[in-house]
This record gives sequence, C-alpha cells and structure tokens, in this order.
Amino acid sequence: MKNNQSGNVIFFILLGILLLGLLTAALRSSGIEGSKIDGETMSIAVSQMKDQANAIERGVAFIIQNGASESDIRFAHADAPAGYGNDPTVGARFQLFSREGGGVEYLPAPTGINDGSPWEFFGNTHLPQVGTAAPELITVLPNLSPEACSLINRQEGYTGTPTDDGGNAQSAGCLYSDSSMRFGSNGLFSDPAGNTVQEASFSVKPSTSGCAVCADGSRHYFRVLLAR
Repeated sequence: MKNNQSGNVIFFILLGILLLGLLTAALRSSGIEGSKIDGETMSIAVSQMKDQANAIERGVAFIIQNGASESDIRFAHADAPAGYGNDPTVGARFQLFSREGGGVEYLPAPTGINDGSPWEFFGNTHLPQVGTAAPELITVLPNLSPEACSLINRQEGYTGTPTDDGGNAQSAGCLYSDSSMRFGSNGLFSDPAGNTVQEASFSVKPSTSGCAVCADGSRHYFRVLLAR
C-alpha cells in the first residue's frame, strides 16, 4: 500500500511539472512574458529619466542659492543643442553643466523612452497653479513613446493625459517649442506666457511635472525647475 501511495505522489509531481512547462510555453507564445519584460524595461527607463530630472532641478536650485537671478541660468554643453552654447566655462558659476555651477552631469535620454531627443529648457509656458501667471523655467524631454507617457502620468497620479492646446510641437505654441524659444544665451522668459495649456486636463495641481500631449499628438515630459 505504501509503495502504491509513493507511486501516486511521484506521478502527481511529474504531472505538475509537465503542466507548469506547458503553461510557461503558452505564456511565451502568447507574448505575455515578453510584455512583462518590456514593462519592466520601461519602468527602469522612466526611473532613470526622473533621476536625471531630479538632478537638473537640484542643480538649478544650487545655482540660485549661489546668488544667480532667474535669468542668469545657462545650459551650455558641447553635446547640447547649439542654441544653449557649447562652452560651459562661459559664466561657469551660472552654468548647469559646469562643476563650478550646477555640477550636473550631461546625460542623454534613457534608451527606449523617446526618439533620442535631448533634454530641452524653455521659459515660455505657465503650468496650472504653479507660481504666478508668469511662465516657469521648465525642462522638457521631448517625443516620448505613448507607453512611457502613460506610465509617467499614472505614477504622477493623473487620471488622463494633460493637454497642451497652444499649438504643435516645434512651434512657439507648445511646451516643447522650436529652437528660437530655447532658454539659451539670452536668458529671456516670454512674459507673459507665450504658450497656453488646457488647465482642466491637468488633474494634478500644482502641475510641476508630468507628460503632456500637444496638438499634433506628440508627447513630452515636463518638469518645473523654477516657479515664477
């Protein structure tokens, strides 16, 4: 009798192993396992992006604490778009990417989160319930994937995707504006704000960070660096 019971136990163990193997194969063939891996990769990329944004915000705060005015801050770097300048030693103590200034390392966007566009800096958009009606100094990581945008906004607590209804990306009417609107060597803000957003679509207020969609459907991460 004991031998029969032992045999039954071994049979059920082997059957369980077989069923587990079949289930694993089915998940792989259906793409569920791959989707999980993709989701984990995206979560890591978003976390890296937020770490970069945190470092940028801290760098700006450090420059301000060292006596800079809001219009003194600069974003020059050899790898940055030319509109910001390429020599961070010019006015080094006001430069975000200078050791004497913000001390921030210049990093590319995390792989897979957007189209590879670099971080940008603008002073032409006012975000809902942030500071006064004046435009904020913001950093923008442009052209996010829909998946990255959705994940960011879920983490931020938005119930939907905030909308920037001022115009298309790469025009003066979007929080990701054309090169002429970069917060470059002149340090000028567009007072009053040259870009508008659809305040009702921002379910989290004050709206200091998140992913917004512009009129052409492009999606952009924004982080307020300096409220005004």
